[in-house]
Amino acid sequence: MTDARRHRDPSMRPPLVPLATLIGRELRGDKSEKPTLKCGHHAFAKRGEDYFLIKPDCLRIPGNSSSSFSVFAIFDGHNGVSAAVFAKEHLLDNVMSAIPPGLGREEWLQALPQALVAGFVRTDIDFQRKGETSGTTVTLVVVDGWRVTVASVGDSRCILDTQGGVVSLLTVDHRLEENAEERERVTASGGEVGRLNLSGGQEVGPLRCWPGGLCLSRSIGDTDVGEFIVPIPHVKQVKLSRTGGRLIIASDGIWDALSSEVAAKACRGIPAELAAKLVVKEALRTSGLKDDTTCLVVDIIPPSSDCCVLPSSPKKHQNKFTSLLFGKKSQNTVGKHTNKLSSVGAVEELFEEGSAILEERLGKNFPLKANSSPFRCAICQMDQTPNEGLSATAGTHFSPTSRSSEGPYLCVECRRKKDAMEGKRLSQSTVSRRKEW
Repeated sequence: MTDARRHRDPSMRPPLVPLATLIGRELRGDKSEKPTLKCGHHAFAKRGEDYFLIKPDCLRIPGNSSSSFSVFAIFDGHNGVSAAVFAKEHLLDNVMSAIPPGLGREEWLQALPQALVAGFVRTDIDFQRKGETSGTTVTLVVVDGWRVTVASVGDSRCILDTQGGVVSLLTVDHRLEENAEERERVTASGGEVGRLNLSGGQEVGPLRCWPGGLCLSRSIGDTDVGEFIVPIPHVKQVKLSRTGGRLIIASDGIWDALSSEVAAKACRGIPAELAAKLVVKEALRTSGLKDDTTCLVVDIIPPSSDCCVLPSSPKKHQNKFTSLLFGKKSQNTVGKHTNKLSSVGAVEELFEEGSAILEERLGKNFPLKANSSPFRCAICQMDQTPNEGLSATAGTHFSPTSRSSEGPYLCVECRRKKDAMEGKRLSQSTVSRRKEW
């Protein structure tokens, strides 16, 4: 279409922006404007155990639209759907309840990583009270402006594709077969890692944790396995440049078939809804429908952009540079506030932590709720009294004589869960050790 035709046809003109808005943008340097989000999803079911969550209109402050943020999540259940459904219904509320009210945006974002840990653990404790044996992986993504925070347990994955074709992995896979650090943690906590035994002593299949036979080292639920299968998530927070980017969040039905680069390449240059369909289609074309296959695509689009499709395809000379940038980080990365660039002008890494030690994740500065009891449990958020056997978290950060203002504190039940996850208390699992066939 020619420029002359656009000028003659009012319907083809871009919407007019009020002068006051333009002046305001100029004075602010556009710093206060948030990007636009476009989301698409697609799925094929084999067992019907995949669930997803899309909440684009969450509010940090009720009734204040300027405090909005968005949440996207994948829940890949196993041994039934109960844990996946429960996590979908309760996890976000549990995370939000762990963040003190009245925080400004920057304080809220800084508190979010620790609140995610508390919310995951509380959801696991609450579900295990039900006595059901299913479990679920979780990949939960919070987008607030240009900040993206990802918390995950299991082997669902979130990748970020930015302009120029730079692909970054924002999660860590908790599969025993591939993750040596998690194998060491599980065995040190009292679990046994090995393959399934057939009659005659032949071992087959991937590495599993016994009792229970789970291939994963972290999940929510799984009451029938040892408590060294922990719900403590790997958390990563990044800040995008104002060129935006695309998130691809998917269950292992995608990642068993496609690498991160192939998944990103399969849907570049097309809208989010169609992109999700193409990623699923490519996975099915590659390996068939062997597992539930679910994909969410989220485009983070600059407010001044005329195009809702991100990112663009990379130039040929960038391919080697891209491959050098891409790669998994160590599971227990302790560079908590790295402030480094993962790609020039594209992604700034603000926070990353994957330790399975709860006291390291909550930390000495875990915020207590304003005007609340200093003896509020950091996990279940229930007020306690000293005569209820309240315990301060142990270790290098704390001692039993810590002052109340130094928190956080764990109630008896949450402390028991912490000790079990660290191998300090025998698991109550009644499942036999390695299964023989």
